[in-house]
Amino acid sequence: MSYQVLARKWRPRTFHELVGQEHVQRALVNALDQGRLHHAYLFTGTRGVGKTTLARILAKCLNCTAKGHGDDGITSTPCGECDSCRAIDEGRFVDLIEVDAASRTKVEDTRELLDNVQYAPTQGRYKVYLIDEVHMLSTSSFNALLKTLEEPPPHVKFLLATTDPQKLPATVLSRCLQFTLKNMPPERIATHLAKVLEAEGIDCEESALWLLGRAADGSMRDAMSLTDQAIAFGQGQVRHADVAAMLGTLDHRHVLALVEALADVDAPRLLAEVAQLAEQGPDFAAVLDDMSAVLHRLAVAQMVPEAVDNGHGDRETILALASRFTAEDVQLYYQIGIQGRGDMAHAPDLRTALEMTLLRMLAFRPQGVPQPAKTPLPLRGAVSGNTPAVPANGAGEQPPADARSADSPAAASSNQLTSEPGPPAEPAPEESTVGSGIEVEGMPEPPPPWEEPAGEAVTPSPDDPAPVQAGPAPSAPVGLPSQEHATPMAAPEPASAPPYATQQGIAPVADESDTAVLEAPEPAVEEPPVEASIAVEPEQATAASDALLDHGHWLDSFDSLGLGGLTRNLAAHCVVEADDGRRLTLRLDPSQEAMNAEIHVRRVQEALAGIGIARQLVIEAGELPVQLETPRQRADRIAAERHAEAVAALQRDPHVRRLQDAFGARLIESTVKPAEAAPKA
Repeated sequence: MSYQVLARKWRPRTFHELVGQEHVQRALVNALDQGRLHHAYLFTGTRGVGKTTLARILAKCLNCTAKGHGDDGITSTPCGECDSCRAIDEGRFVDLIEVDAASRTKVEDTRELLDNVQYAPTQGRYKVYLIDEVHMLSTSSFNALLKTLEEPPPHVKFLLATTDPQKLPATVLSRCLQFTLKNMPPERIATHLAKVLEAEGIDCEESALWLLGRAADGSMRDAMSLTDQAIAFGQGQVRHADVAAMLGTLDHRHVLALVEALADVDAPRLLAEVAQLAEQGPDFAAVLDDMSAVLHRLAVAQMVPEAVDNGHGDRETILALASRFTAEDVQLYYQIGIQGRGDMAHAPDLRTALEMTLLRMLAFRPQGVPQPAKTPLPLRGAVSGNTPAVPANGAGEQPPADARSADSPAAASSNQLTSEPGPPAEPAPEESTVGSGIEVEGMPEPPPPWEEPAGEAVTPSPDDPAPVQAGPAPSAPVGLPSQEHATPMAAPEPASAPPYATQQGIAPVADESDTAVLEAPEPAVEEPPVEASIAVEPEQATAASDALLDHGHWLDSFDSLGLGGLTRNLAAHCVVEADDGRRLTLRLDPSQEAMNAEIHVRRVQEALAGIGIARQLVIEAGELPVQLETPRQRADRIAAERHAEAVAALQRDPHVRRLQDAFGARLIESTVKPAEAAPKA
């Protein structure tokens, strides 16, 4: 007997042998078991997903005689042994009329077909018309088929199959039950091929089956045909190397080598790998596609490690690589790869396009983000407090712990604030600008309605040995007032100096009022107060380290941390949960959990140490207490109150009222902006 190809030999003969298409299988089996049969079925889907196979199985179910010859004999599990089942399997059943619509498109062919519809079936229970590629029929043929398709004789069933349902008239679609068959995923194809080859007694490698599954592009028939070809190519075996050579695909190890070079941020190695690839004459567009696929698997491995497939037999390698990238880098590289794929059409040549895309990945990698030597998987966005400051790559990082006493708080806020006390003229405008921004939120014109009660703690920067502006006025960092500076501040108004102003180094020196700070952003630099401030700084630092940080002190000292960007945004959504003197726990708003990264936690910890609060910092996401407000909520509240005051002041203004009375003017409250600060002298 001649050889029968795998696609025909392993064609399913019952619904239970069907691979995939569970949604169609369930509907048809239930309809057959309940006797709720339609007279016309339409199966749509791409090539090789089982349209004709389903139609033949349904024809067997309708005509199987194992349970009787009457209508009660219809079953969802054909026996495969009766005369009707064997005849259908062998393609000689008289009452199963298979029509190739691609070769019989004329209306005359359709009329000839319909002339025999009125006659009863010869051998089976039903006369089944199986019309394949029905979308190829002409318009006249569809019109001739409509009436019979709508009201066929009771002994006739129509089974239509097509790969392009959009070409079918709506009048035909409305007369049929339509089932859309899905493409086969590579996982399911590889699993089915493994069963087939095991039954055939053929040795195979799992990675080779994954290559065949991807090459089949969703078609099980294509996968079977490629498997036949691979068996012949490998002399009775299916090996990864043979299948890759047969399909002309690139060796996956080259793609992994490129990704490893990206992980090491090694540009020379990247170009060397591309040069080695060029010797094999590959399709560089396909190389970039494979790299994008690997980056996608890395992203999956970082979030859901158990969902990573073993398509190339490299699951362990992918998991190891995933721990060497940050999630941000993987997403950035993937986006650049996708955009580079689209730009290849405009590049001088494909190799140049690939090299430029790879170099662009490294060029746009954030330089301030450390490259972790080993990141535990999966990445949940949570940060463990056991690793406070152990960067793997020091480039672009914050200064080490031993240098915090010199310049850590200034580095966290602005590099202008780290200058020596000698020439204060240059950093003064920069600092006054920063101070003005904080002055707007925390200290409007006195008396402010949102002013904290008297005795509220304020926090200067005790670790800065050389503040640009004279800063003897701030009290101790964690609520311990400094006696040396209490007297100068008591002159204008002891309890009305908001913490925001004093913590940023813009507080007035002795014998100056708050109004003077607003009108003169460049405060006087008096040498005696500076010396006094330097003299008491060690005592302030010691007191700050010994005292515990509560939430009120956290709010008061927030702006003195000098944080910026995403790090400031993360800290602004936190409240103090616990502080035992060694470990400080902050509770983070759950809506901001995605920003909870190790680098931001480390920066907040270093900023706290810079103001004398040396702790091991832990930031945990959780529901915030209702009675506490975060620094962001406090700033929003203050801004809303200032806006309301500004609107009320305008509404009381006699000039505004005169305009309203004379011209019917209307105040648009949304455009009102409170004054930021008094103009410079």
